[in-house]
Amino acid sequence: MLEEHRLSADILVAGGGPAGVPCALAAARNGARVILVHDRPVLGGNASSEVRMHIVGANGTGHFDRGEEGKTEAREGGIVEEIRLENCVRNPQRSAAMFDLILYEKCRAEPNLTLLLNTTLTAVTMDGDRIATAVAERQSTEDRFTITADYYVDCTGDGRLGAEAGALFMEGREDQASHGESLAQNQADNKRLGSTILLQARKHDRPMPFVAPEWARKFTKDDFALRLYATPGEEEPTHEYGYWWAEYGGVLDTIKDNEAIRDELLAIVLGIWDHVKNGPEGTAPGADPFEASHWALDWFGFLPGKRESRRFVGHHILTQDDVMTSREFEDAIAYGGWSIDLHPPEGIDAPTLEPCVQHPVPWLYDIPLAACISKNVTNLAFAGRNISATHVAFASTRVMATCAVMGQGVGTALAHAIDAHLALPQLLDSPGDLKTIQQRLLRDDCFLVGQINEDPQDRAASATITASSEQPEGPASAVLQGQTRCVHGDRGAPPNRNFPGSQRWMSDPAQGFPATLELGFQSPIQPREVHLVFDTGMHRHLTLSHHDGYTASKMEWGIAQGETVRDYVIEGFAGGTWEPLVSVKNNYQRLVRHTVDTTTTVSKLRITVTATNGLDHARICEIRVYE
Repeated sequence: MLEEHRLSADILVAGGGPAGVPCALAAARNGARVILVHDRPVLGGNASSEVRMHIVGANGTGHFDRGEEGKTEAREGGIVEEIRLENCVRNPQRSAAMFDLILYEKCRAEPNLTLLLNTTLTAVTMDGDRIATAVAERQSTEDRFTITADYYVDCTGDGRLGAEAGALFMEGREDQASHGESLAQNQADNKRLGSTILLQARKHDRPMPFVAPEWARKFTKDDFALRLYATPGEEEPTHEYGYWWAEYGGVLDTIKDNEAIRDELLAIVLGIWDHVKNGPEGTAPGADPFEASHWALDWFGFLPGKRESRRFVGHHILTQDDVMTSREFEDAIAYGGWSIDLHPPEGIDAPTLEPCVQHPVPWLYDIPLAACISKNVTNLAFAGRNISATHVAFASTRVMATCAVMGQGVGTALAHAIDAHLALPQLLDSPGDLKTIQQRLLRDDCFLVGQINEDPQDRAASATITASSEQPEGPASAVLQGQTRCVHGDRGAPPNRNFPGSQRWMSDPAQGFPATLELGFQSPIQPREVHLVFDTGMHRHLTLSHHDGYTASKMEWGIAQGETVRDYVIEGFAGGTWEPLVSVKNNYQRLVRHTVDTTTTVSKLRITVTATNGLDHARICEIRVYE
């Protein structure tokens, strides 16, 4: 017997994965009352300990990395960067469970956010074209929740909330004629990207036998002609993390057939490991150059990492042309840059086909709010892999860091809609409100292509600025240029929407520390908040990965990023003397906000940097000051 509960909020977010967590956090931090409903015991979706896929995004990976120091910084900012930096410093051991904990802590820390784990959204009631209530059940405690909200956000991946509400959606692959996409199929079909179960293995000091279950798949070397089942190392191959290409289920219904897909994926991944451990068919164990006699399975998943199911129909459907031409959208709330990454739906059962074909995206591109608002349910939004996009465009937008910035964009937009008393479709027809949303995203250190800080309340924008020293490519004035990263380099922002320059102050290494940056105001101010954006090496990769080689070669993991300011003091000048306002030690975050507890009016502010986390000079990308 389920006990009935009635809850209310401004916004209900269904799904606590890479899109849902930033969406809920952004809305709550912007003043909305939020309920986050998630059907698993841990947050994170495909990045959680239950699946363990590393979060990737616009900066790419593998053959199509997008990043160059001082030229192209494509890594996502905002909440996903905050989470990555927190995870990097607090989780040097690269524990999957520790990442679960960090996400859980972030949600618990927000007073405006109510978190319901192990709770599945099961139904909605409608009032015309609006969702009136949503019903969620937690079987483990025998509770049923009827939730009333002004706005509803579907971040479930599978689109359960929207489907219950009768929101229009798409499945499968469109044909070329539908949207003029050269990468689409000649004929439409209901096939999609398949799912994967990952594994982790560990090397021991003695041989570790493996006996596969009878139902495990049997593979030959020919099955892996285009698939690498070990990572070539400097001395010997490694097997600690695999295999993203062990994909299955794209020719099935990835929702209704998910249990059968799970069973077959277990047979596949254990069959691959049997092949790795016990030798290819027709050879003696150990004869394969990638033999793994001393390796043993440490973990493998029971929850398929799902790539594709429903995609909703919004007020705009994102297409190949939008992505490849970096079309400019007035309602942009996020950006992408991952390749159009198409996989054969047959997955592992198509051994003669490449496991993926990646079509590089020339520039970073806009993701519009119109692709995140339902066409026919007026108070429903969505973020993540279920946004309004064709199969081809989705092949770029689906990766988790892109889903995260979409989530933050949608959460911020809906919080503004609450304050402005606007229906969601009204946002799309209100340039002023869209500009306000975009400026709030920039204030929260999200990047939007071609957008700069134009916040009229930022008193720093009109200040005069001087520094104890500077480099020619990093003048003090750069902190007021309005963009907090450089994207003018190869495969950055499109040429008509980038702003050349380092976009940060860099002190002179020859002058050492302390290094100071000073703001002078035309008339005295009473500072309430000081916002600082520091350099965190956003040209590099940074993500929790259980792949040793990827982590070691691409990242600075387990430590604060070397460019980041570590120790600093903020002072205000009043009555002829400098008054200490803020003192910080051991910072490792990029965006830091300080509430200033003073009733004194000041004519100047000074930031004195005494140490970084490794670099020989200070770097600050932006300073904002609010009264």
